[in-house]
Amino acid sequence: MLKVDKLWECQSQDEWMQALDNYWKFVKPTNINLEKELDELNPDVVKNMNTDEFYNFLLNKYFKWKYTAPNRYASTTKFFKQYKINGMKSLENIKKNLFSFNLNNIEEGLRITSEIKGLGIAGASGLLSLLFPKYFGTVDQFVVKALCGIDDLPQCSIVQKMNPGSLNLKDGLILIKIMRLKASELNSTFKTETWTPRKIDMILWTYGR
Repeated sequence: MLKVDKLWECQSQDEWMQALDNYWKFVKPTNINLEKELDELNPDVVKNMNTDEFYNFLLNKYFKWKYTAPNRYASTTKFFKQYKINGMKSLENIKKNLFSFNLNNIEEGLRITSEIKGLGIAGASGLLSLLFPKYFGTVDQFVVKALCGIDDLPQCSIVQKMNPGSLNLKDGLILIKIMRLKASELNSTFKTETWTPRKIDMILWTYGR
């Protein structure tokens, strides 16, 4: 398989598809069913959930998908479970905003989703990428590490200054813009509409590990 800097400039769709398929080799067997379920997630199903159903979806599906290490799952859901103590009204409002904002507005999407207790920018972007894969990709330390290996990336010097383990809103905005642009370039090059920021993040995730 090509190195990430070579792939980034590659105009062979077969090479890109091979890189995308490689994602599944890194998924733990115990997580494969959840991965496939969320890879095919219908956002309308989530949109039509009541607040309790949305809470359970996040707790039992999304958080388990995003935080596969037991200690990370425990620490993030500890904050999330405060909704059961303090009331669900704020989560209800977040859900309403999540399905009503302009999907082209990366910053607004990240602001809304990062209001969910337990989610930072990385966690917020992950939820957005599952719900709206044509508009968002997941930003995390592995994506940053992969992009740092692309010397010809116009934003390379900016990405190299990011703290991979503590991404902020500005970082998320820059990284998702990069993924949107690459997806658009691939669709133009290959004359398709199938490449999305989500698929770009899946590829970068494997290179950054």
